[in-house]
Amino acid sequence: MYSLTVADHVMIAHSFRGEAFGPAQRVHGATFVVEAEFRAPRLDDANLLVDIAAARVELRRILDSFDYSNLDTLPAFTGQNTTTEFLCFHVHGLLCGALAEGKLGAGGKDVVSVKVLLRESPLAWAAYEAEVPKRTAAA
Repeated sequence: MYSLTVADHVMIAHSFRGEAFGPAQRVHGATFVVEAEFRAPRLDDANLLVDIAAARVELRRILDSFDYSNLDTLPAFTGQNTTTEFLCFHVHGLLCGALAEGKLGAGGKDVVSVKVLLRESPLAWAAYEAEVPKRTAAA
């Protein structure tokens, strides 16, 4: 299995609901390093897994939708505790959408799984990994 990873970072503010979160129920900030790993069993005709430049651009586009924002105020996150784990899942879904739309190049059609990892610090991180949803013949 081949893999290719691109990375970027995002700065956010948010708060959590529920006593389990203690002082994090108050608005606080976080800076995350975001890694997106694409996996495929084969390379395309140019020996690419995905177009690395396109993958970097798409990850940045996704992160720009909430970078320097208070997530508590964004419609995309209404009613959610925007934990590190949840943000991994959110970014994963958007990256899978980009793959389905062909935004990561011809090799993207062979990507079978994506892993999104957010690093809160050198000592703590979370990830979400899943298969890419099957594409229909029309996609």
